[in-house]
Amino acid sequence: MPIVAGLIMRRIKDKVLGDTGHLDLVVGDRVIAETEHGLELGVVYEKEKLVEKPKDPVVKIIRKITPDDIKRIKENREKNAQSMKVVGQKIEDHELQMKLTCVQYTFDRSKLFVYYTAEARVDFRELITDLGHILKTRIQMVQIGVRDEAKMIGGVGHCGRILCCRQFLKEFSYVTIDMAKDQDLSLNTAKLSGICGRLMCCLSYEHECYKDIKKKLPAIKSKVNTPAGHGIVVAVSCMKEEVTVQLNEKDTKTFKLDQISATLLDKLGL
Repeated sequence: MPIVAGLIMRRIKDKVLGDTGHLDLVVGDRVIAETEHGLELGVVYEKEKLVEKPKDPVVKIIRKITPDDIKRIKENREKNAQSMKVVGQKIEDHELQMKLTCVQYTFDRSKLFVYYTAEARVDFRELITDLGHILKTRIQMVQIGVRDEAKMIGGVGHCGRILCCRQFLKEFSYVTIDMAKDQDLSLNTAKLSGICGRLMCCLSYEHECYKDIKKKLPAIKSKVNTPAGHGIVVAVSCMKEEVTVQLNEKDTKTFKLDQISATLLDKLGL
């Protein structure tokens, strides 16, 4: 029964389990692990635990990083920048319909991961052969989605803060336009979309809260009792938990949710 720790690896932040062996690791430790791709840098994100029968392959953690390893990591960053230019140029030379996001060497530089986005299938066999001859290493092409691309590159959202996916989001949640409707937001997709072009992840953060409040609010055009008399609901505000009621042809007032109640006829659906 191995003792394993959760590791995050590579720019795409793949999650794997690493056999800790005799090492005593804590969350945040950077380690060197032996994987099917060679020696790779990993960061511990989940503390050690016993696993009887791991569902996925377990990589072997060799050591915590040393001062020499740190020098190697810095060298790899420089190599990544140099190779990025080469790969970008070769993609142009082969006239491939793909967008290069970034490249990343494994720790031992035995393999180069090339991350890209594309709307259709790309035949990059000649590109891989070409790059292999120039860079003298194995090449692995990794197609990612536009949300993963934003997570890798980073940026600033409409709110003026660093992108959530770059800063703290570990996994992407399912986001729909109905979430914006439930929050009474303008359904302008340009305003609701992040820099990735997809609906902003933050639309899902408070969605359950808005759904719960919506259940308490009366429906538009329903009849209600208010401190000022009977009326018909013409607008509701989830954020303020307020209801705007038309009392007569000229008089419209806004009340707090706890100040109104449904009329008997409306309760009966009449």
